[in-house]
Amino acid sequence: MRSNSFGPKASWGLKLAALGGLLFLHVPILIIFLYTLTPDETTYTFPLPGITFKWFGIALQREDLWRALTLSLKVAAVATIAALILGTLAAAAVYRSNFFGREAISFLLILPIALPGIVTGIALRTALGGFDIPFSFWTIVIGHATFCVVVVYNNVLARFRRMQGSQIEASMDLGANSFQTFRYVIFPNIATALLAGGMLAFALSFDEVIVTTFTAGQDTTLPIWIFSQLTRPRDRPVTNVVAMFVMLITFVPIFLAQRLSAQSSDTEGETK
Repeated sequence: MRSNSFGPKASWGLKLAALGGLLFLHVPILIIFLYTLTPDETTYTFPLPGITFKWFGIALQREDLWRALTLSLKVAAVATIAALILGTLAAAAVYRSNFFGREAISFLLILPIALPGIVTGIALRTALGGFDIPFSFWTIVIGHATFCVVVVYNNVLARFRRMQGSQIEASMDLGANSFQTFRYVIFPNIATALLAGGMLAFALSFDEVIVTTFTAGQDTTLPIWIFSQLTRPRDRPVTNVVAMFVMLITFVPIFLAQRLSAQSSDTEGETK
């Protein structure tokens, strides 16, 4: 007889609690989606007085929206690349080396994700201003990379800890140099962790607003564009359309990262 590996079924109370949590998280998002179709630009009523798709066309014709979207994508891409490099190197150093203060360094690497974004933003603005560094595209990247590194670091470090150290030792014993060991042994083992961490970092950077607000200067990323539109009631339906696009864009990498992590865990479980 095939055993149930998932344990006993959940009680109705637990199921209702899970359903309540899901509704609490996602009903506001569904409301935003709903009001992208309203023909009334000033008031929101339910049921809708009608259905229209004109706001999608208006949003796509906004040049300021496209500039903000382009800047957000560029910042997210560069911040993700920086996070992949720095996060992987930091994870390798913490995993492979036993030095004084290793746990403190690990804590400092993780700390930015726990701090409120406004605290990180104010700290960065003060630091950059103290060195007379003008706010620009690269200061936004620096701000976003501070918390993107954490995601990559956690994913790669967890994968390193699940690796068998004997594989690296065997590779070195067989005459492989450091580059060959990384290429043929280490990289295949951490590839999915890098991909998952990179996609999560991209999603976090793309929809971050607080750090960008305090480091962007005159540049406008998509989250700040949305925030600025909230003061214009007649543009509220367009803002809803853009918010929907942001949610969809960030949903894809987060979903793929979750699937990659789940598949990697299942594969390791079957191997063991």
